[in-house]
Amino acid sequence: MAYPREHWIRIRTNNPLERIMREIRRRTRVVGAFPDGNSALMLVAARLRHVAGTKWGTRKYLDMERLIEQNREEITEAVE
Repeated sequence: MAYPREHWIRIRTNNPLERIMREIRRRTRVVGAFPDGNSALMLVAARLRHVAGTKWGTRKYLDMERLIEQNREEITEAVE
């Protein structure tokens, strides 16, 4: 499947996910040793909730409307 030109720069890299993972790694290193797995999970979940609740977490990374439009065109061409 050929992606729209404007998507290629964003498909090539996965910066938002890498940024979240780097932030979680940084915060878990500060704590050092966790008493159990649940405390580590609670720290990670709290950080992910914070990211999801902020403006940064609601930002669109890819505009899927262009991809949907392209798929419709391909289906129409295939039917004809």
